[in-house]
Amino acid sequence: MLLPRRKFLLTSAVAATAALAGPGAWGVSSLPPIGSGNGGSVRRRLLVETRSIEVNGRAATMFGLRQPDGTRALLLDPGERFLVDLHNGLSEPTIVHWHGQSPPSDQDGVSEFGVPMLRPGERRSYDFVARPGTHWMHSHSGLQPQKLLAAPLIVRTSDDVRADAQEVTIFLEDFLFRDPAEVMAALQKPERADQAAMASPVGGSTPQGMPGKPGMTGMNMSGMNMSGQMTGMKMDLNDVDFDAYLANDRTLDDPEVIRVERGGKVRLRIINGAASTNFHVDLGTLQGTVAAVDGDAVQPLTGSRFGLAMAQRIDILVDLPKGAGVWPILAVREGERQQTGVILATGGMNVRKLSGTAVEQAGAVSFDQELRLSALEPLATRPVDAKFMLMLTGSMQPYSWGINGKGWDNRDTVKVRAGQRVTITFHNTTMMSHPMHLHGHHFQVVAFNGKAFQGAMRDTVIVPAMAKVTVAFDADNAGRWLMHCHNEYHQAAGMMTEVAYV
Repeated sequence: MLLPRRKFLLTSAVAATAALAGPGAWGVSSLPPIGSGNGGSVRRRLLVETRSIEVNGRAATMFGLRQPDGTRALLLDPGERFLVDLHNGLSEPTIVHWHGQSPPSDQDGVSEFGVPMLRPGERRSYDFVARPGTHWMHSHSGLQPQKLLAAPLIVRTSDDVRADAQEVTIFLEDFLFRDPAEVMAALQKPERADQAAMASPVGGSTPQGMPGKPGMTGMNMSGMNMSGQMTGMKMDLNDVDFDAYLANDRTLDDPEVIRVERGGKVRLRIINGAASTNFHVDLGTLQGTVAAVDGDAVQPLTGSRFGLAMAQRIDILVDLPKGAGVWPILAVREGERQQTGVILATGGMNVRKLSGTAVEQAGAVSFDQELRLSALEPLATRPVDAKFMLMLTGSMQPYSWGINGKGWDNRDTVKVRAGQRVTITFHNTTMMSHPMHLHGHHFQVVAFNGKAFQGAMRDTVIVPAMAKVTVAFDADNAGRWLMHCHNEYHQAAGMMTEVAYV
């Protein structure tokens, strides 16, 4: 007998939570029933810890975030405040950034502006109004996110409840058995710079990536088209060759199988938590409608394949067929064939093993999708008070990245005043795309290569190689805020500055 959808969803969620309970549980793929939270009166607790996971049959020691019941996510009910006690259970300092939230600047989870790191064993409390949507949380200390110190942060709305859809969260990451610090050191080796000096420059300025060198891959493209893809030049796509790609801590060698209802409605909340990988999300035979990006609602956009840059999120609504079936939801690495994902399946269906390698090599994540997205609630029309142009600079060899040719220590600060409408144009002068993230604010994407359009509201936007992308925001959250490339290795190499209220 088929259960009514509401009863089915609640029963499935309870069963999933019971099955996943324990220190290694994700507990996030099928969200628990609305109303199970604290109602805004009791604090949530989060532990930063060291944990063991198995990847393709091999054990690895990683970091992680979890609640006391083992849930590796923070799930807030409609109207619930962000009341969180964070406990550092590591043997080293850390700090956690609430990506997509707009807290007071001293609760943003960064240490660059005088907020101390959490020492081992230290606890810290947070209290601010939670911003609804699909967001995430991650360390903002060195390369700790590459060691999987990250997790989903979901703030549901009353509309989510009324939609009566099964919610499935998919958290994507790239994985290394190696120490990320060693990988970074290898990227910055002086001999790599010597090799670059022997290479022919691309476009007369930026050294091109050298094919075949460890830790980097490129793609021959043939100028730039309207989608933001280079043509006729060498475009660098990936810095690091990873050991695996994870969806909810698992590979396709042992994927998560999520049971769904025949003819049911599913809301996919997909988060790219990878340190250095853009993905193409592939729904296979299913059609989906984009409902939100970076936690902000958009005009409906239908399709079966969507680009997702580092740190971006996408909410996709799917109506499942009425019959029994199995539907893989895959994420294919940009410029490569490696893939990961989860499996949606109706009860009783056997799930065959899927390959971790796609049939065809994926192309670059272009700007084409961005041009077709538009905010459901755009910024109000008003004059621009302050305009800034930031040059994204750097190269793969030597491995050096910056903004206006500068790193963090000698940065050009973007100075704004409270109440201003601000635009920032990111002019990418490199042969690699950069996902640019502004803390504490959400902006609207308003121009590509000087051509205006009314795009989506976001907190992270991809800036294609050799392209210009303009974003607009209202200066309504006073403080000092980081703005940086969300490729962890580019950020560590210097592609970071600040927006400061004066």
